[in-house]
Amino acid sequence: MLPALFITLALLLNTLALPPANETALAKAVEAALDKAAAADEFSGIVVIAKDGKPVFQKSYGFANKEAKAPIDARTKFNLGSMNKMFTAVAVAQLAERGKLSFDDTVGKHLPDYPNKDAAARVTIHHLLTHTSGLGNYFSPDYFANRSKISKVSELLPYFAAKPLEFEPGTRFRYSNSGFALLGLIVEKASGQDYYDYVREHIFKPAGMTDTDSYEYGQKVANLATAYTMMTPTGPVPVGEPRRARNEIFKGTPAGGGYSTAEDMLRFAAALTSNRLLGAKYTEIVTTGKIKMGPQKYAYGFGEHMTNGQRSFGHNGGAPGVGTYFQIYPASGHTFVMLTNYDPEAMEKLSEQIERLIVGG
Repeated sequence: MLPALFITLALLLNTLALPPANETALAKAVEAALDKAAAADEFSGIVVIAKDGKPVFQKSYGFANKEAKAPIDARTKFNLGSMNKMFTAVAVAQLAERGKLSFDDTVGKHLPDYPNKDAAARVTIHHLLTHTSGLGNYFSPDYFANRSKISKVSELLPYFAAKPLEFEPGTRFRYSNSGFALLGLIVEKASGQDYYDYVREHIFKPAGMTDTDSYEYGQKVANLATAYTMMTPTGPVPVGEPRRARNEIFKGTPAGGGYSTAEDMLRFAAALTSNRLLGAKYTEIVTTGKIKMGPQKYAYGFGEHMTNGQRSFGHNGGAPGVGTYFQIYPASGHTFVMLTNYDPEAMEKLSEQIERLIVGG
């Protein structure tokens, strides 16, 4: 009698589509943390937590454009910062899966005209994917003065290609945007396609990511969040003054700076974990940690975390007026997306707090 009663109650709960008690508690705790941060003007953006692909919490705060009083919603497009590195890594792994390249290939095998012959001969795709190449960052005063003119991946080369390696490849971890720029060029050589066309066709399209792309200079992007920052070229905004809008638009790169929405990032998670972008073997390769990165590990364009004994993988992004976080928790089936148009400090604090709520730590 009792088992039959339990079965009847379970069927009734499924019919009513009520979330499990622990998911309800999670949603309430996350909402309380975000409400507090938003009330203090420390958070503007959207957070979505999904369980087995279905949102169990979703809430947006603040304005995509303060002047126009345009509220943020699920289709607001945000600058992704370094989260684009996941797309580049998946593109490289797709080409490896198809036999177009190997992770052990040197830069010179695919880019024989690369200006730094020492790097071309010794740096491998594995080094580039794990930030162990010895290449630095193309960020420099010269780059920032000219980035609005850059429209092709190859146009990044003058900002780093001739520089000597900073250390012996494979001997240490040092975050390198230049390394991911090179990966974008290797994708072009191995596929025969422009990098941006490749990721649109082979990642965004199969994943159903219709609101994800890279900016074009001078192009108006609908539903785009303006970045608001407390930083200026000479230092922080004076105490008591409002955040400054950062309106300059420049094309993203294989290292970061494209745009997406919370909905599209959930679609990316679903496509990745269901092996629609890569087979199971290569999905595991790109998401499994390989190099120590502080207390965590770096995989291929993904960071791998262990929190309260639970494994997760994803990436974050940050810049003035940009704070993004994306993490997948395979054991529990959760996906966590946070996109903000404020500086990354609040994102870092809140994402750590919310992640511990998700894993129960």
